[in-house]
Amino acid sequence: MNDVQFAERYYAAWNARDLDGILELYAEDIEFSSPYIAALGFAHDGVIHGKTMLRAYFERALERAPQLVFRPEALLVGARGHTLIYRNHRGEQAAETHEIDGAGLVVRADATYQTT
Repeated sequence: MNDVQFAERYYAAWNARDLDGILELYAEDIEFSSPYIAALGFAHDGVIHGKTMLRAYFERALERAPQLVFRPEALLVGARGHTLIYRNHRGEQAAETHEIDGAGLVVRADATYQTT
């Protein structure tokens, strides 16, 4: 799957609230960082490891934001992966940078959010 196809699947899964579809994009040994991880009490440093924890985090995120929707703005492609830039349901700009393995799965992700 190329970066454009990945982005299409990512947005389709999130906007459909399809947790299994979302998780299919991530490797079992995923390292995922977000400031919301600490805010929701998952890890004080904002980093979780493994798909089991990622599932729990995403479940909580979906529960807390029933109106969640991502509107794509840009796809930036790099040597090891890509960055998806989008607006969330609150109109805030966000970006998620993915490092992709040879199987096309995300092994490391960093989620960042507009603060102003």
